[in-house]
Amino acid sequence: MLTERPTEDKAQEKSGADWLIETLDELGVEFVFGYPGGAVLPIYDALFRQERIRHILVRQEGGAVHAAEGYARSTGRPGVVLVTSGPGATNAVTGITDAWLDSIPLVILTGQVPTSLIGTDAFQECDTVGITRHCSKHNYLVRHPAEVAATIREAFHLATSGRPGPVVVDLPKNVQVASAPADTVPDRIAHRGYRPAGAPASADIDSAIEMLAAATRPVFYTGGGIINAGPEASRLLRELAALTGAPVTSTLMGLGAFPASSPQWLGMLGMHGTYEANMAMNRADLIVCIGARFDDRVTGRLDAFSPGSMKIHIDVDRSSINKNVRVDLPIVADAGQALAALIETWRARGKTAGNLSHWWTMIEGWRAKKSLSYPASRAEIMPQAAIRRLWEMTRERHPIISTEVGQHQMWAAQHFDFEDPNKWLTSGGLGTMGYGLPAAIGAQLGDPEALVIDIAGEASIQMNIQEMATAVQYRLPVKVFILNNEYMGMVRQWQELTYASRYSESYSAALPDFVRLAEAYGWKGIRIERPEDLDAGIGEMLDYAGPVMVDCRVAKLANCFPMIPSGAAHTEMILQANEVSGEMDDEAKALV
Repeated sequence: MLTERPTEDKAQEKSGADWLIETLDELGVEFVFGYPGGAVLPIYDALFRQERIRHILVRQEGGAVHAAEGYARSTGRPGVVLVTSGPGATNAVTGITDAWLDSIPLVILTGQVPTSLIGTDAFQECDTVGITRHCSKHNYLVRHPAEVAATIREAFHLATSGRPGPVVVDLPKNVQVASAPADTVPDRIAHRGYRPAGAPASADIDSAIEMLAAATRPVFYTGGGIINAGPEASRLLRELAALTGAPVTSTLMGLGAFPASSPQWLGMLGMHGTYEANMAMNRADLIVCIGARFDDRVTGRLDAFSPGSMKIHIDVDRSSINKNVRVDLPIVADAGQALAALIETWRARGKTAGNLSHWWTMIEGWRAKKSLSYPASRAEIMPQAAIRRLWEMTRERHPIISTEVGQHQMWAAQHFDFEDPNKWLTSGGLGTMGYGLPAAIGAQLGDPEALVIDIAGEASIQMNIQEMATAVQYRLPVKVFILNNEYMGMVRQWQELTYASRYSESYSAALPDFVRLAEAYGWKGIRIERPEDLDAGIGEMLDYAGPVMVDCRVAKLANCFPMIPSGAAHTEMILQANEVSGEMDDEAKALV
């Protein structure tokens, strides 16, 4: 259903490309991350003729989507991507899928061959709508220039409301070129079927409060949905935790929603989470899940997941509830509004924190395991020590940290403590190597004064290393801190644990000289090889005003622990090499 504009602007007539740029400007878009090609040249010409929206020229379309993700995740505003048809669109698919799984609000504009050529196998034609149907929140094929503005407004609404996600708008070239008078251009599309959740039902909140007040072993299990709900939601989580006295844990995507310095913080849970977080989840009598989805990396073996607990699940996405784990109280609502309602009702009913002393005594016993400890070494740099020292030397500057994917990602999640939301940018659901550098570029554009560091691995950084040129072109002082162990570390670790150390194709026998490569791109290159040089190298990186790549040579065979083997339960964690939790049974040992 189309709602037409008032007729006062009937004399105005604009091309589809001009309607697009005008609407993006109207919606407050400041950056478009893209790469030109034949099917989007009319849009690029429209961009050239205006000065308000800044285009960021990346070096590959995948980098454009990841940069837009980094911008969106760090600022809370939607990222915008512009790519051409065919390979431009297909190169963007990995990033679109990444954004879909991690609930990142993006609008991806793809060029398409003229409508008369669709279906003819024309040059650089592909079925973009079909390809992206299952990896986007929604997609459109625009067939008339009069539909452009309303479709873009609708796309932004879909991308940013409810559970955020990527929305694809496919724009045939003739639609970009053809014109439409203003009196034929509707303000919006009235979408009858999309009604995102907002406030929770009061009866559900009443039930949740009674369950919280009665629990003797409660735990808050939080996720990226709290960060997506905005900074106020993170503040409300802290307030609710203080009122109830309950411990808080988080998924990989939720780090920063609750401060790591709080004594109520248990650390990350799941496959590489802390012993205390996973044991608390296993022994809890009430789990309050807010903005997370019980994915396999968190639950471990489903039939052994928190067997004695009641479960409350608060999520804006109805389809996430009861999908993996059956819960006792489902609450379909925005995380921020649900938290506000819980706090209001808790206070209105005069509730106070119960006596959780026995619960905290249990937790302190698990904490005493010091599950994040690692072997010390004077001969080589332990990767965990490098991350910890990086945190200690940058914490006062509240840096934005992005990562690639692998061991370094998990070590960063374990050893870099986050106090605030929107400071942690990583690929969680899809696990996309090559995410970190372009994400750091997007974050730096969103906050030019911030310290932005991509913690990388030597294998993963090469997936999108060409985006170093993008940082130079736009004078972005991003830092890349490579933990270089010469292996695809997580692959090697799994091969050691499950394939009798048969390291099939996980060693990188030909690596570039990262210092000289950095210099070739116009960056500063630094190499750190000894533990005693770590502070000086990090200090040199921080003192340099431009982009820096640090090649930190770390212990080659260090493993990331603790670890729950795939298919095992929370009680079956491997805490360190050659050390297994006493509760691990023979069946679990067989898994590793």
